[in-house]
Amino acid sequence: MGRLDGKVALISGGAKGQGAVEGRMFVREGAAVVLGDVLDDEGKKVEAEIRASGGKATYVHLNVTREADWRAAVATTVSSYGKLNVLVNNAGILFRSKIEETTEEDWDRIMAVNVKGVFLGTKHAIPAMRQAGGGSIINISSTAGLVGAPGGTAAYTATKGAVRLFTKSTAIQHAKEGIRCNSVHPGPIATDMIKDVIEDKAQWEQRLRRLPMGRVGTPEDIAYGVIYLASDESSFMTGSELVIDGGTTAE
Repeated sequence: MGRLDGKVALISGGAKGQGAVEGRMFVREGAAVVLGDVLDDEGKKVEAEIRASGGKATYVHLNVTREADWRAAVATTVSSYGKLNVLVNNAGILFRSKIEETTEEDWDRIMAVNVKGVFLGTKHAIPAMRQAGGGSIINISSTAGLVGAPGGTAAYTATKGAVRLFTKSTAIQHAKEGIRCNSVHPGPIATDMIKDVIEDKAQWEQRLRRLPMGRVGTPEDIAYGVIYLASDESSFMTGSELVIDGGTTAE
């Protein structure tokens, strides 16, 4: 018995990194997954790999800032697998820049992907989940959505704080319909998103010294938490934060 047996999940940013790991692990737990991304070649590879191992996976082109793409992704999910039970709003971008040096274009872009993308995904998942008799929406925020961060990540922090509170509003508005919504708050995770920091040896050693557990997280560390929120094991959990950060925010 898999923890997600019979469930159908749509994961944004599913072509690589965190999203691809979630997709593979969801399938291992018995789910059918639809992976959405703008990286079509990578996404199709993940789809082929999951199918080759006997799992159910479909890749769709999904620019999370476009409402038409979300409509199509949800429609494909329902037409391919009959329903939608789980949405993982995983797609996100990061750039580092001091507030005074942040351009309006950069600000608008990160807001569009990290905040508007979560709103649009949620908006279009809700009717399908209602039809399925309920569901679970999992929004990937960050420890940057809980506390301010040093360095040039003010815009990113603003987006992740917005995701955290949008999650709570979604949870309250749809609790009576059996649609749950929670946010996940990873600490530093070894993916391409923080490659620049990892490759700067001095900066990275300094960062590790600040981590109580003394190690960086893996995409699997986060995916196990996401699986819990996607499963019926978390049926009494909504509007909450799941912090998986190696103790970062405990200090």
